[in-house]
Amino acid sequence: MRLSTVILPIHRWSEGQKNWRRAEELGFHAAYTYDHLSWRTFRDSTWFGAMPTLTAAATATERIRLGTLVTSPNFRHPVTLAKELMSLDDISDGRITLGIGAGGSGFDATALGQEPWSPKERADRFGEFVALLDRLLIEEAVTERGTYYAADEARNIPGCVQRPRLPFAVAATGPRGLKLAARYGQAWVTTGDPKLFDEGTPEQSVAALASQIEKLGKACAETGRDVTGLDKVLLTGFTPDRSRPLESVDAFVDFAGRHRELGFTEIVIHWPIPDSDFAADQAVFERIATESLAQLG
Repeated sequence: MRLSTVILPIHRWSEGQKNWRRAEELGFHAAYTYDHLSWRTFRDSTWFGAMPTLTAAATATERIRLGTLVTSPNFRHPVTLAKELMSLDDISDGRITLGIGAGGSGFDATALGQEPWSPKERADRFGEFVALLDRLLIEEAVTERGTYYAADEARNIPGCVQRPRLPFAVAATGPRGLKLAARYGQAWVTTGDPKLFDEGTPEQSVAALASQIEKLGKACAETGRDVTGLDKVLLTGFTPDRSRPLESVDAFVDFAGRHRELGFTEIVIHWPIPDSDFAADQAVFERIATESLAQLG
């Protein structure tokens, strides 16, 4: 099992860079950030852009993988995003993973002045977005006319450092999204079942996650793919456990062990943010980073 962290872009770089460097020192597999224009309770607080933040992180670190968790079509276009990702993969010397999802109905959905998309339109757009982005990152020149997205002789030369392109970690729980993960993903991402967050139990959450993995397996089988070749990533903080797994090393080892048994290969924990939903003791967090995987065996 791999252990990674997500660092929200809430600090000026003079201060924020310390967290990215420290994440590498602690031995995390990857450090991700959210790709939003603003997000939930942080909407009226400091919030910087994901791509510039990751570019700076790439120059401040040497080994740790970096990426988005996740990018969505809400305010992105495949053509411009592909150019940024190709450049970022070069700057990081091939350490970028693109976490990508369909997006939701939050602030990003209307920030460009558009009406929020229906769930069906989000799913339609997501499918078209991922397919075109896949081509743009592999082929030198792409022309495409879709319902929502188009490219006209779009060029991405010399392409990604990682071949044939940087990996996609596809966030999905519905049937259409799971098929995208099976077809295009090198990893699959989930936060659990949101319906269980307020009133569910950890046991119900584990059962829901097991069901999601079972459905992922069926989607892979339908595409002729072995599900064991797909990394399975759990972004924590959104299950009924909330922050309890970060209360002690033992608590985290128990949490991670239960989810490893389901088939998860990577657990992502939030870098502590005082006075927020992601508040945690920094010293305990760092002990989890350095000690927990050895205890899992």
